[in-house]
Amino acid sequence: MTTLSAAPTTTIDRTRSRLSSLVWALTATHFVTRAGGVARSFLVLYLTQERGLSATTAGAVVAAIGVGDIGSQLLGGWLSDRIGRRRTMLIGFLGTAVALIALGAATTLPAIAAAALGIGLMGELFRPVGSAALADLPPNERIRAFGMLFWAANVGYTISTVAAGVLVRQGYGVLFWINAAAAVLAALIVWRCIPETRPVTAETTRRALLPVLLRDRVMLAMVAIHIVYFTVFMQVFSTLPLVMTSDGLGPGTFSMVLALNGIAIVVIQPIAVRLLDGRDTASVLAVSMLLAGVGGGLSAVVHGSAAYAAAIIVWTLGQIGVSVLFGATFAGIAPADLRGRYMGIASTTWSLGAVLGPLLGTAVLDHAGRSTLWVTSSALGIALFIAQRLIAPSLRNRTNHLAGGN
Repeated sequence: MTTLSAAPTTTIDRTRSRLSSLVWALTATHFVTRAGGVARSFLVLYLTQERGLSATTAGAVVAAIGVGDIGSQLLGGWLSDRIGRRRTMLIGFLGTAVALIALGAATTLPAIAAAALGIGLMGELFRPVGSAALADLPPNERIRAFGMLFWAANVGYTISTVAAGVLVRQGYGVLFWINAAAAVLAALIVWRCIPETRPVTAETTRRALLPVLLRDRVMLAMVAIHIVYFTVFMQVFSTLPLVMTSDGLGPGTFSMVLALNGIAIVVIQPIAVRLLDGRDTASVLAVSMLLAGVGGGLSAVVHGSAAYAAAIIVWTLGQIGVSVLFGATFAGIAPADLRGRYMGIASTTWSLGAVLGPLLGTAVLDHAGRSTLWVTSSALGIALFIAQRLIAPSLRNRTNHLAGGN
């Protein structure tokens, strides 16, 4: 009896160990890349002060990275389904290191633009690929795993913002080398610690993405909802600084508000993972998007540091709820043979929101004022809540169906 019962227990323990090792390794890559991502924060200053470009030209170079980011999400998803998760991450991290060094050494505008586009195309390959690797885990493992990645990325980002301000005193060149070294370190972690997780699919059974996607109403609805959500989400980074400046508050106060957001994420997010695990995904997403919309809207009409801080806390609670469930939700929607590409499309919702948010938010603020920005943001939060509730039954059925097939 003892011998018979020991074998299955050992197998379960070994399986959990492999899953845990994968999650920790992916978490380490996210932390390293975000903590070492010191160059991008000062890129505009580097291009204008070190390379003598005009502000408009420097902005165009940064925009080229943003365009590359969108392509990177889609390319990463496609490559991960075609050549595997592990190889794609290695290409992305090593390609990023090469592009960063090239940008730091480039002296002509064509060379600078080419290197910037390369950073964009390579720099975000790991995001959909890492998400696809976690999507390959059993459904009951996903929320905690994605939560760890989100938490590690935010801790790393917080470190990079502080470190960049200190390191830049040694010159801009050191930022590119440190950023490149972080990418190489992430590649080493992948090479040594991350196995291939892509499901084995026969060449003859591989499906094209577009025909499946166009028939997938749940996925299309979730993509549309999240594009709107991230457009609203970006107001804190695009219009909030302008609103606070109009109240006579300087960059230092805005930095403190953003620091409060980071501290809240680091403290609350691990607790949120435990509280949200097992709860109805659609309901949590609906409430979280409502909080983000209303919190972002409030930040446009309140006055004073304390009021801004309170609005940001409301917004942050919504951000945490969406971020904790984002990856696991799309992983639950994705068919096994299309997980990489589905996660790539999911990641582009953030990139598109990052483009649309500043454009639309600043236009509303300039032409209609703060009150209209608040009403619009809050109304969109309510609309997202309703949309998420409407799609809830289909999302539950789809997730339960695919979970039963895993």
